[in-house]
Amino acid sequence: MAEYGCKDFKVGKCEGEKLVDGETMPLVLNPIEPNKNDIKSLLKSLESNKEWFDNMITKNSAVLLRGFDVNNAQNFNDIVEIFGWEDIRYVGPAPRTHIYKRVWTANEGPLSEFIYFHHEMVLIKEFPKKVILYCEIPPPEGGETPFVPSFRVTERMIEEFPEIVEEIEKKGLKYTFTAPSKNDKASMRGRGWEDAFGTSDPAEAETRAKALGMEMEWLPNGGVKTILGPRYLTRVFEGRKGRKMWFNTLVGMYGKDISSAMMFDGTEIPENFVKRCEEIIEEESIQFKWQKNDVLFLDNFATLHARRPSLPPRKVLVATCK
Repeated sequence: MAEYGCKDFKVGKCEGEKLVDGETMPLVLNPIEPNKNDIKSLLKSLESNKEWFDNMITKNSAVLLRGFDVNNAQNFNDIVEIFGWEDIRYVGPAPRTHIYKRVWTANEGPLSEFIYFHHEMVLIKEFPKKVILYCEIPPPEGGETPFVPSFRVTERMIEEFPEIVEEIEKKGLKYTFTAPSKNDKASMRGRGWEDAFGTSDPAEAETRAKALGMEMEWLPNGGVKTILGPRYLTRVFEGRKGRKMWFNTLVGMYGKDISSAMMFDGTEIPENFVKRCEEIIEEESIQFKWQKNDVLFLDNFATLHARRPSLPPRKVLVATCK
């Protein structure tokens, strides 16, 4: 445990953690003493160990702060702000509400729905480096936020489908996505284009979409179809052991009512390839159960995350950082 040496935190354990390539995911950090669990002590500990903590997120891909009195969105925002990481505004299909400063609700789509594994904002040109989640109200049943070390998916897909992986790597991916004009909270992908692009002017929306690397096609019902590509299948990010991350949202968008995924030149991706990938992601996933006041830091370059269906109530807030 020497490399975790930090006098201000105690390394703990959680149900569902896994040892992956010599690293514990998530790395659980508890208060060093039971009486040091107040928000003031936590902020002080984070302040004096910023660099170490940041390194732990990169090294272990996920760090879980557990057992601290993080009682509300303000406390959570203080934790996020202490690191000095730049904020990045969420762009995507999920309906969300701004809560406080840098804090938003996580996807507000129906709790009965499974939100599929994804890297946050993988489809657009600029995506967060960190996704930080805070559990204000843990669900009575279900509602986990499982995550997956992306490089394991790449390794296994290359092992089983070397030719297809190589072909997609060469050609790149093309995605399409259809958004309504106004928000539809009955859908977990119901964010309207007006909210997504922050304007009700179609011309301005097109300008903003282009800046994010999207083409747009207007639909008779006032909705819009966005076309994105070419996009990566895998990415290698600095400081992560040269690992090839499965940096795409192929399974989540393939063959759905409102979305599609294919090779950039229009070649269809074989269904068995997508199905097998879905199984591998599930097998590699790490499950932990939310506890009240948990704060989970995910390295968005290295992990896919999801949301299991849940019984209400469940309240998880999120902040995204560059």
